[in-house]
Amino acid sequence: MEKKLGQEPSDLIKVVLFGPESTGKTTLSKKLAEHYRTQWVPEYAREYLQDKWNKEQKACEPKDLLPIAYGQMELENALAKKANKILICDTDLLETKVYSEAYYLGYCDPLLEEYALKNTYDLYLLTYIDVPWVKDDLRDKPEERERMFAYFNETLKKYHRNFVTLKGDKQKRFATAVEHLDKLLAP
Repeated sequence: MEKKLGQEPSDLIKVVLFGPESTGKTTLSKKLAEHYRTQWVPEYAREYLQDKWNKEQKACEPKDLLPIAYGQMELENALAKKANKILICDTDLLETKVYSEAYYLGYCDPLLEEYALKNTYDLYLLTYIDVPWVKDDLRDKPEERERMFAYFNETLKKYHRNFVTLKGDKQKRFATAVEHLDKLLAP
């Protein structure tokens, strides 16, 4: 069962959009994948939790985190096989770990934590909170954006992840991301 949380071997450059809710990660993921003519890995948690909300009107619970993590890695590993040189990930297990700790008083399932730290990516694109917060069924903490951004930022530093912070409008964020991704892709 543990193998489901690990990354399958790949020569791809893997990039993660990382940051608080409603900071443009999905929009930018799609645009970058289109630009590089490759695959992007959607955030499995959105589909899983929206389905749960539609059926039960319940938000995420600690018992949901491992199924979310398994689904995320299944998507990532499947799409990595179809990607062209670079894989754009809308999230990763480290983000799931951050949310687990933020919502559940510092708790993260040990198996989730193990793979959140073990799986590797070439670059994290940390999305800043300078875009409008958009309400939906799953987003619930607009007043905590600064605290959550700080937590995401501290996590990347704590675990020595290579990252760049994206600020500004969609065009500026895209241009900054492309600048850094082109460096990774250069021979």
